Parts: sequence; C-alpha cells; structure tokens
Amino acid sequence: MRLRLTIEYDGTPFRGWAVQPGLPTVEQSLRDALAATFASHQHLAVAGRTDTGVHAFGNVVSVDVEGGPPPERTTEALNTRLPDEVSVVRADEVPADFHARHSARARTYRYRIFTRKTPSPFERRRSWWVPRPIDVDRLEAAAAVLPGRHDFRAFTPTETQHRVFVRVVESATWIARGGHLDFEVTADSYLRHMVRTLVGSMVDGMDLTPLLAGRDRSEAGPTAPPWGLYLVSVAYDQDR
Repeated sequence: MRLRLTIEYDGTPFRGWAVQPGLPTVEQSLRDALAATFASHQHLAVAGRTDTGVHAFGNVVSVDVEGGPPPERTTEALNTRLPDEVSVVRADEVPADFHARHSARARTYRYRIFTRKTPSPFERRRSWWVPRPIDVDRLEAAAAVLPGRHDFRAFTPTETQHRVFVRVVESATWIARGGHLDFEVTADSYLRHMVRTLVGSMVDGMDLTPLLAGRDRSEAGPTAPPWGLYLVSVAYDQDR
C-alpha cells in the first residue's frame, strides 16, 4: 500500500530533512517511526528536502508500507512514535504511481521576518529578527518582478549539483502580519537556498530584475538565515 503523509515539523533540532549518519534529521525520525509501526516500508520520497533549521507546515512524503494499521489509524500510530517536533497531520492511501516529489505541481514557501525593535524569545529560531527599518514598498516592488519563467542562477550557491537553473514562479508577495513581514512564494520547484537568497537580496534593497537573467551568485545579496523559512504546502494535480 502506498501512503501519502502530510507532515509538519519544527526544524530547530534537526540537521535538515535527509538522513545523515550520527546526526538528528527529520527523515531518520520518520523512518524510525515507520519501522516501529509497519512490518516493512520502502520507496520513501519527500516533496521538499529542507535544510538545517528550516520548518514545515505541510511537507509531503510518499512511502510503500505493509503489515500495519489502515490509513485512518496511521497518523495516530506514527505520532506516538515521533519526537515532539514532528507530526503527521494526515495519511491517505494513493495510487502506486504517486510520488511525493515527481508528482508535485508546485510548492509554496513562507519566509518570516520579525520586525519589532526588541527581540523576542518566542521568535528565536522561528523568524529572522530585523529591527532596522525596512522599506516595504521596495520589497513589494522587488517581489512583483518574480512571477514568470526566470534563470535563478544568482540565487543559489556557485558550487551546486543543479544543471538547470530556470524555474517558474506562480506568485510572490510580501504580507504584513502584526510584527512580522512574510514573503510568500509559489513555484514549480526551487534551487538550493533560492528563497533565502531572494529574501536577503530584497531586504538589502537590490533590484532583482537584472539578476533574473542568469547572473553570477556574487552579484546577488546575502542568504537569509534558515530559521525564518517554512515549507507551507505542496500542490498536486489530483488535488484539484
């Protein structure tokens, strides 16, 4: 039986999603829970391989399982075996050709900036504290040029395994929420550090237009810290 698991997690204690020997990762925590819940599991895939410290509200995993509870009892069974920082919020049986990564049509990320002049212990490792004044109009103007098909080479590390740097952005906007400024972006897929470097460049007041033509990484701005980034949701054609 192939399952689609929707999971959320606080990325603070983890060294990212992917398994790394001897280090705490979200994937290893989930694999341990699956092994304790089902007789077997294999072909685990994830929609978003988040980095160290990055959070998720709605990452998606596909996995083949045998010899365990039915889907309607899977969330409860897995959550009793997961650390407090990880939760399975939904489990569904899906067709055998469903793949969490390859079947995804789009992914939405949020980057959260905390703008209060004084720090907050509740925002530590949950947002990027930027107490200096930020030109919101300039942020919004920068985000407005992102929708469409662009070469994002300037927004990913120079040393990379990526061979194709073109991505299609569906929407990008800044939203003021109380003491926060949230950058929300939806795209077909992302390069490593792409969202964080876009944010760092916009906060530095840079004009993104010339950078979207495949400029060198050195021409873009700094990479914002990971703890302000959240994978919000993953969209699939079959959900429409």
